[in-house]
Amino acid sequence: MQFYSTNHNSPLISFREALLKGQAPDRGLYMPEKIPQISVQEIMSFSKLSYSEIAYKILSYFIGEEVPSEILMKLTKEAYNFDIPLIHLEDNKVIMRLDQGPTSSFKDFAARMMARLMQYYLSIDKKKLLILIATSGDTGGAVADAFYNFDNIRIVVLYPEHEVSERQRRQMTTLGKNITAIGIEGKFDDCQALVKEAFSDPDLAKLPLSSANSINFGRLLPQIVYYFYAYSRLAEDEKTELIFSVPSGNFGDLVGGLFAKHMGLPIAKFIAAVNENDEFPRFLETGVYLKLMPSKNCISNAMNIGHPSNLARLVDLYGGLIDEKGNIQKSPNLDVIRKDIWSLSITDEETRATIKNVYEKYHYILEPHGAVGWAALQVFLVKNPQKNPAVSIETADPAKFPEQIQELLQIIPDVPKSMQDQMSKKENIHKLSKEYIDFKEFLKKHF
Repeated sequence: MQFYSTNHNSPLISFREALLKGQAPDRGLYMPEKIPQISVQEIMSFSKLSYSEIAYKILSYFIGEEVPSEILMKLTKEAYNFDIPLIHLEDNKVIMRLDQGPTSSFKDFAARMMARLMQYYLSIDKKKLLILIATSGDTGGAVADAFYNFDNIRIVVLYPEHEVSERQRRQMTTLGKNITAIGIEGKFDDCQALVKEAFSDPDLAKLPLSSANSINFGRLLPQIVYYFYAYSRLAEDEKTELIFSVPSGNFGDLVGGLFAKHMGLPIAKFIAAVNENDEFPRFLETGVYLKLMPSKNCISNAMNIGHPSNLARLVDLYGGLIDEKGNIQKSPNLDVIRKDIWSLSITDEETRATIKNVYEKYHYILEPHGAVGWAALQVFLVKNPQKNPAVSIETADPAKFPEQIQELLQIIPDVPKSMQDQMSKKENIHKLSKEYIDFKEFLKKHF
């Protein structure tokens, strides 16, 4: 499998190179030259497989023989040693909980697999990496945990200092060793811009830089898997089509689902559920893309993104080209995008109301991001009544947002043991402005 850049000004490379490079030299994102096709018959056979076995199957289509099959199977079993509950709140409405990993976030699915693949390749080459990552909330903790204590990989995590919860921050700042966490005086988009600038800076060429954000295809690839898993557990027969409501920030999760659809997974519709950062639904409505700068600070903080990086991949999937600055160089097929994706912006007020309503009706606790997904799904089904099974993705454990849950529901959500332990550990926090020169000097001084 060969990979090209969405900006089309970089040479084709292998999966291994795409994984270790992260971003293309022309600032585009890597995409597979062709999308593997899987028959519905084979997909139905996944019902007999475990999650790690399904992951092995899907990853094999993209990685091929670059990783020996017995090693890839071993890595998927190591990465996915936790449950993926499917909670039926109503007969045809399901919550897929992706919050059972070690950092209680869906980011664990991508980070744990990516970490193992990177370590495998680096151990063969006897090389080291310095991974730069921007996070709006959960990515930083998941990546830090997945790569923690690796002797051949160092991690630098940038997060918006005032827009992550305390528990999200502590998952990044209490590890130490090969993990460095930096609070940026700015927004997530500022953090993301610093990372992208560092990758293209010739003065930093001597640093072995890579990325573990979803700009790296190695992060996005594992996110394809749980769509196949959900289908394997919910489909009654080969005619079944699912609806997925996906809380969307940087759009890695949504694009993972779109890859699954393009591979042959029967999906009737995606709902791109966003918070008040509504640049994408406005794009679908008007055909004009205007990034939102600065992004709005919402209670679903991991989705506070005014220009999703993975929009480049989404636009590419539909025949268009949008550069890293948000300029559309070639228009995608908007009619087909609108056929596949429906998008809605959910306000903080609606998010809070959804958390309260779901708890009162089902005695089930949604956190803010999952509430955005559930709220958008309800609106879609009112406007488009149908019998297709609908899956709403829950991205994080409610315990990551205790203040909001306690204020809304007057209860304190149970805290996973991993988070309990972190609350008593010492934090090691670095702070920087959003100016690139400060970040550049930090990297030159410490690495």
